[in-house]
Order: sequence, then structure tokens, then C-alpha cells
Amino acid sequence: MNKTITDYLTAIEFGEVQQFKNMAVIPLFSKTNGGLNYLTMKEALDKSLLTVKEIDKDGSVPELKVKNKAKIPIFLLDGEELIGAKQNRVLNTSILLKAKCETIISVSCTEQGRWSYMSDEFHDSGLVMSNKARKLKSRSVAKSLKSSMEFSADQSEVWDGIEELSKDAEVQSPTNSMKDVFESKKEDLEEYLKAFKCLATQTGVIVFINGKVEGFDIISLNSAYKDIHPKLLKSYAIDSILDRKGKNGKQTVDKAKMFINKAIKCRGKKYDSKGLGSDYRFDANMTVGSALVYSGKVIHTAFFKISESEKVGHISDLGSRKRYRM
Repeated sequence: MNKTITDYLTAIEFGEVQQFKNMAVIPLFSKTNGGLNYLTMKEALDKSLLTVKEIDKDGSVPELKVKNKAKIPIFLLDGEELIGAKQNRVLNTSILLKAKCETIISVSCTEQGRWSYMSDEFHDSGLVMSNKARKLKSRSVAKSLKSSMEFSADQSEVWDGIEELSKDAEVQSPTNSMKDVFESKKEDLEEYLKAFKCLATQTGVIVFINGKVEGFDIISLNSAYKDIHPKLLKSYAIDSILDRKGKNGKQTVDKAKMFINKAIKCRGKKYDSKGLGSDYRFDANMTVGSALVYSGKVIHTAFFKISESEKVGHISDLGSRKRYRM
């Protein structure tokens, strides 16, 4: 693993275990990063400093055009959902957009049954795709980078994940929309948000569901994490709500440390980001992860535990992915 990422993860500090129903959370803190200032996607959209549109009037499912009008970078989180335009999408990777710059970014569709304009520009849905779907997407993006140097995800796998989510939630959406599933569990999700409030200097979270580590996310700025915290919590919580059959084992800080140590031992591969910095990808020991590094700082890193069945997975070849271009 890259020394910058290793040193960053080694210095992470752990809060106390928080428990609600079959989900447990351990807040994460970092005193070694900070530095670079940037806006989150929500902040930038709220201040009209970011515009997100289809790449042209016809659109292209796996791509969007983003324009940063701010004088500082804007951070877009892997899995964040944008709604509107011709079809709702999620980010395929975390990106730090250059100031005063226009960029084409890679995305996946989260609304299969619509291809018509709802609005000219995209808006923040307030969601990050479910943790289960996010980790599979992360793995397929890593495979795509390795084979074709593209930040492409397996769109059919993303749709399969949304279909499974809808089935588990007993939701029938007219457009097979991921957002409709989250909306159906809005009251339950609010309970989780009340149970797991963001702490004063928190910069990340590691999550257990049914006693097993699911993954962690850490963001360099406390202010940015505070803004993104509700989205991340809902991403993990939706899986917790729909999977209450497992045994609720004991969650400890030691187990969290063990998982982060496993992440540190993963070998990574470095790629140029579509924004600022480098995008690192990791896949080993039933663990997948990524890290965005810029100017010697870890902007965002996330690692997920995957099961044997998830590890098998599937990814469309490049020809199949091109079918999703409109």
C-alpha cells in the first residue's frame, strides 16, 4: 500500500461503539490530514457553484458533464446520487474537481425505466447508494480500470442490485428507481440518523451489521464529513433495515482495528483521477477498497468486506457496457 495511505490509516483514532438494532457504528477521527480546503457536492450545489448536466442534449448513460464555478476544489463522493435530467445517476468514484473547470465524469444509472428530461440540471438526492451495491460497483470499477483504464461500472450489476434492494423492501417503482426504495423506508432511516449522530471532530465511520464488519469511510475534512455523514449512514442503514435475520454478535474496537489492519495489507494500483490527484484501487483478502490522494493528503478512502458470493460477481465486457450509451 502507498505510504501516504498507510500512515493515514495507522494514525486513525477510534470512538466508542454505538449500537442501534442490528447495526453498530464506531466513529473515526484523524489528526494527521486536514490541510486542503474544498466544498462538498451538496454545499456547491446549494451555493450554485456546481452545475451537473447531461454531456449533450442526447445524453450518455455512463457520463455526465460537471462544471466547478468555485475558486476551490469540489469533492464528489463515490456512490453519491444525482437526480433529474434524463435519468438518475451515481458517481462511479470519488473525485476532487479542479477549481473553475469543466469535467466529464463516469457514472452509473439508478433509474432504469426513464430516459426523458425531468430537468435541465441534476440535483443532490441526499443519498449514497446502498453499501451492498456500492462495494460491488467499487470492485467492477477496479476491474474496468485494470482492463481498459476506464472508470466504468457493470451497469447490469448495478441494476440487479437495485432490483434486489426493491424486492427486499417490497417496493414496486414505476422507473425502478433506487431513490424510491430509500423513500419507502424514510421513517426507519430517520431512526438510524437519530441514533448515530455525527460527533464534533468526526471524520469517518466503520460499520457493523449483524455483528460483522461491513466497511468504513474516512474523509479528510471534518466539515466535509459532517455534511456527508447522513448520506453515508443511510447507505449502511438501508442494508441493516433489510437484513435483520442474522445474529447480532459483539462489536468491538479491536475488531474494527483488525479490519483496518487488513486494509493496510492490501496491495493497490494507482491510476490518474479524472479530477485532482490519484485514484488507488485495492482488492485482496475478501476486501475491496479505494483511496483518493492529492498533494500528499488522503482526501477519501473506503474499504468494504465482501463475501465469497460477492467476490465471484460478474462484469460486462467493454462491448456490453457500450450498449448503455444513449
